[in-house]
Amino acid sequence: MPLVRVPATTANLGPGFDTLGMALDLYDELLIEAAPALEITVTGEGEATIPRGPENIAYRAALAVFARAGRPAVNLKIAMYNSIPVARGLGSSAAALVGGLVGANALLGEPLSRDELVNLATNLEGHPDNVAPAILGGLVVAARDGDKVYCRRLEPPAGLMTVVAIPQFTLSTRVSRGVLPARVALSDAVFNLSRVGLLLAAVQAGDLELMGKMMEDKLHQPYRLPLVPGMGEVFAAAREAGALAVALSGSGPSVIAFCRGRKPEVGPAMAAAFARHGVACTVKELAPCPQGALIV
Repeated sequence: MPLVRVPATTANLGPGFDTLGMALDLYDELLIEAAPALEITVTGEGEATIPRGPENIAYRAALAVFARAGRPAVNLKIAMYNSIPVARGLGSSAAALVGGLVGANALLGEPLSRDELVNLATNLEGHPDNVAPAILGGLVVAARDGDKVYCRRLEPPAGLMTVVAIPQFTLSTRVSRGVLPARVALSDAVFNLSRVGLLLAAVQAGDLELMGKMMEDKLHQPYRLPLVPGMGEVFAAAREAGALAVALSGSGPSVIAFCRGRKPEVGPAMAAAFARHGVACTVKELAPCPQGALIV
């Protein structure tokens, strides 16, 4: 009866669209076991909206592990205990998917390696930037080549903390991706490429100042601005309060500020900026999580 703990994740980190992601110390837990009939329960975040039938993400992920391992599918009892807000840009769907994968893999005696789980998770999710750090922990850079995912885990710089402003409205990844253009200007592509390269160099050197300077973006955040009321003002307020950098967390609507150590002024400044646009939010201080999904 494996109990899996999976961290929240923040994807993109500004310029690294569909490429960069980092695990955070906020967790969902999932308990999985064989059962006479399918049974899914949800406690906490999403308990009113998460499906409890065969369409459930964790259940579909578990079945994918059985299929990949060449084992016959069985009915499962899955209990989800969720602390990650749903559809807010903090990897809730990735956490459910990874929980199902890692739990089913443990149930079968771990026939699949971590690399195989990352590949399977990416093919199910469609992009690696949340599922890879959810499995591996830390800060992950990933790229797809067909069905193969190449990724490397990096240690987040010492002293890095984040402040996340989580609006009390949801934004689906489908809607947030729907506003992105099919083509972008070459100058915008070069802008992001140069910043991703230096951002990763800064992470490896432990240079928080340079990391912060390299977290600007021109490929996705400008197009998503209308979906999150007050987003630009929230960015400015966080920087004025002492944040090194600010980004849309994943596809939003959460906004994440990156700080050197704790910055108590940043969260209230972000919340006040959202409030001026009629958006209520909760604020969480979250540290990078070095550990990915694990059996507890």
